[in-house]
Amino acid sequence: MNLLALGQGRRSNVASRLICVALTCAVCFAAPSVVADDRSQAKRIHDRLAGVPATEAELDTLASQVATDPMQAAFAAMENPDFYNVTLKNFAAPWTNRDSDVFVALNDYTATIIGMVRDDRDFRGILSDDIVYHGAGVAGVPAYSTTNNSHYEALETQGVNLKENLTATPQSSLNGLPAAATAGVITSRAAAKSFFIDGTNRAMFRFTLLNHMCNDMEQMQDSTRTPDRIRQDVSRSPGGDSRVFLNNCIGCHSGMDPMAQAFAYYDYSYDEENDPEGDNGRINYNGSGAQDPVTGSRVTEKYYNNETTFPQGFRTPDESWSNYWRAGPNAVHGWSSSLPGSGSGAKSMGQEMANSQTFAQCQVEKVFKNVCVRPPADGEDRNQINTMVSSFQNSGYNLKQVFAESAVYCMGE
Repeated sequence: MNLLALGQGRRSNVASRLICVALTCAVCFAAPSVVADDRSQAKRIHDRLAGVPATEAELDTLASQVATDPMQAAFAAMENPDFYNVTLKNFAAPWTNRDSDVFVALNDYTATIIGMVRDDRDFRGILSDDIVYHGAGVAGVPAYSTTNNSHYEALETQGVNLKENLTATPQSSLNGLPAAATAGVITSRAAAKSFFIDGTNRAMFRFTLLNHMCNDMEQMQDSTRTPDRIRQDVSRSPGGDSRVFLNNCIGCHSGMDPMAQAFAYYDYSYDEENDPEGDNGRINYNGSGAQDPVTGSRVTEKYYNNETTFPQGFRTPDESWSNYWRAGPNAVHGWSSSLPGSGSGAKSMGQEMANSQTFAQCQVEKVFKNVCVRPPADGEDRNQINTMVSSFQNSGYNLKQVFAESAVYCMGE
């Protein structure tokens, strides 16, 4: 017998047995591929949308709907009042403050988001419509006020069913702004308190961009835009070095300042000495015929802050705005060809942002993350996002449709 061949054969047999054992163990210990049953999927849909457990009877109904039409189950889950009182409230709350804090009281900003979703309204209107939602005639709840948030806080602390009790009203009929000066949640009291208070009103632009186009100034930087509308308060030689301006400051301000000019007539008025947080302040707008004592025009004083920093800079004359980002790298945001890219006031500027492709993409991604409890992670997720963006636009920008599609997509995870 050839001992070498025998040895090789034995090694071959041992190797074969080791491979078999390894494969067997891999099969034994591999995570099983489990497809959730109808009831488990129904539970997940309800939990993610309503935010509270379903009853056994509700699960029975939802499970039967999942088996035939999962979208029907998703829309049924959104009939639960907690979809409005909890899920949507927490969804929108971070957009209303500079810290992106979810643990803030209900306010006119969040209530308006909730109402527009409930009523299947065109969600683009959140940045331009003359609308606010409030609880009209709810027993024990103080009336809407332009100078405090007591109305909305009472709605929340008393557990009022927002699905049943929110009413849409022209914003101009409550806050005194001309209808043409209203711009959805941009001109809500909550947004004014957070983003029009003090400063230069650039905060309102930055946080609207961040919350509704999912981009901060760092992502929008473009130093190739013309700097002719950068205000006087921006130094052209920070620290004595003009390169800082040319390579950094110009990248944000050349695009932001021409857009933020849309807010030139707005301010948030409050008693700085006795109410330093502005809890009892109100939005203010310099309407036709108004004259700011400092600027001598309708432009608010804050637009002339630190005007001696660079006197040759742009001196804001009115509320006209232009979108310089329609050209250059930021053209990728898909600005609407049906709009001129310029205008006057917050309403038309809000329309410019809300009609961009990035606005639609942003809303879908936020909903996906909220419902699936994770951001999109792979090619399959990205394809789903793209599908839902198209569906969102084709449904008349109905955000409820996006919630339903997200819940169905993630119901088996």
